[in-house]
Amino acid sequence: MTTLAPTYRPLVGMFWMFAAGVSFVVMTALVKSLGSTMDPIQAAFIRFVFGLVFLLPALKLVLTTHLTRRHLTLFGIRGIVHAVAVMLWFFSMTQIPLAEVTAMNYMTPVYVTLGAALFLGEKLAFRRIAAICVAIIGVIIILRPGFREISAGHLTMLGTSLGLGGSYLIAKALVRDLPPSVVVAHMSIWVTIALIPFAVAVWTPPSLRDLGVLFLVASFATAGHYFMTIALKAAPVAVTQPVTFLQLIWATLVGALVFHESVDAWVVAGGTLILSAVSFIAWREAVLNRGNLTTPSIAPKI
Repeated sequence: MTTLAPTYRPLVGMFWMFAAGVSFVVMTALVKSLGSTMDPIQAAFIRFVFGLVFLLPALKLVLTTHLTRRHLTLFGIRGIVHAVAVMLWFFSMTQIPLAEVTAMNYMTPVYVTLGAALFLGEKLAFRRIAAICVAIIGVIIILRPGFREISAGHLTMLGTSLGLGGSYLIAKALVRDLPPSVVVAHMSIWVTIALIPFAVAVWTPPSLRDLGVLFLVASFATAGHYFMTIALKAAPVAVTQPVTFLQLIWATLVGALVFHESVDAWVVAGGTLILSAVSFIAWREAVLNRGNLTTPSIAPKI
């Protein structure tokens, strides 16, 4: 009889993924609370500057890790791609409801799945193709082209998910020969650098309130990623990923109760389809024990 490894703790994993989801929803609500008081690009830059504070524990490892020219090139490309995605995400937050931002962010792993097949040589089996088709139907349900106006915020969220997916694929290539903490630290450093010229172009003196809110954004984002890491160590992504559906519920409630956004059943339905498709991919690969395949978490990498 096969016994489970002592590190397999599904309830613990689900709890920490729940905590990660709450952290990410609070983060998005804080960004939403900024409204139009600050340019989204400037807000993104300040958020990443504050985020550098949380990299101090990994500073020694970052400085002592040997990097090749290939590593530096990939870090630079990832920094630019991720910076564009972050700017688009902050802009989307000012344009569309929280629930729509959350639901459309679920497309990130779908892009990752396609990218892994195109660039990393992973097999795109029928079940993955079917799941991708279901996810696309979910997006169509959310956007409902021809039945509602598709705003700039919707288009930039599609770009955000695509950019985050590209960033994840580059990270997957980097962690093959570098510690994950180094990859994460360099992502924050390079994104901050990439955002500098854009932030300078739109810079206005920020208020103390805005600075405080953005420090909290960085804090909750860091906490969310930390909780997510603990969750994935305790249980497989196939177990923890469905818990992230709660993010859509919390985002819908916060949007309605705090920002007086209408509850759109179509958005919830579309988001559910997308998440179901992603969760199915993760579950099937776990059943087949294909640990080498890409089944990422849907948590936002902002």
